[in-house]
Amino acid sequence: MSTPTTARPQICLPGQAHVAEGPHDQTGMYLMHHAFRRDLAAFEEAVRQTPLHGDGTWRLLQRRWDRFVEVLHHHHEAEDAHIWPVMLAQVSGEDRRVLEAMEAEHGSIDPALEACTNAFAEMAAHPCADHRNALDVRVTSVRALLADHLRHEETEALPLLQRTFSVEQNTSMEKAISTAYPPRLVPFLVPWVIHGVPDEVAVPFLRESGRVYAVLLRVLRPRFARAERRVFRHV
Repeated sequence: MSTPTTARPQICLPGQAHVAEGPHDQTGMYLMHHAFRRDLAAFEEAVRQTPLHGDGTWRLLQRRWDRFVEVLHHHHEAEDAHIWPVMLAQVSGEDRRVLEAMEAEHGSIDPALEACTNAFAEMAAHPCADHRNALDVRVTSVRALLADHLRHEETEALPLLQRTFSVEQNTSMEKAISTAYPPRLVPFLVPWVIHGVPDEVAVPFLRESGRVYAVLLRVLRPRFARAERRVFRHV
């Protein structure tokens, strides 16, 4: 297996804890992390600002939360299947403990997501101050857990990936992750991942992504933007 030596330029997005310099382009990972952070901030504010009754927004928020959870689950499953095991086979000591922590953190996030999903369902079915308060606690907890996990991943696990993966391993991993999401999610994922990304990152990313992605984004982005405005209308 070939070992890359030339460092690739890496992006840095709002909220990102660290830039893992190295030979592998980690733009896709950082874009996903940015989208997770962005969504959780919006959900937290929406839970606090949306009126209890009147315009059906809680149902929209519930469905949008379900979509967020689905994407996050696929993301974590792809990491657990195609990234951490490959690295675990090559490291020991403290590096191994970092990777074991990644898997353990995924396990602690899952029940928090489920509790939040149940709280959104309760709020959508019976909007009231008590259900809002309970939902606020759940969303805040998920946001804190995921923020800690993403920080840990960006500061320790992704730099380790840069030091560990060969060219062939990184290529194989990227191909596997690109097929980890079911096709029915593509109309959501394409505009979702670039939503709110600063122009200085979005413009070169779109230029390098190819014609197919550009066409899909042009077609899908207006509908996505309209849906986001409806869901987060009170943010």
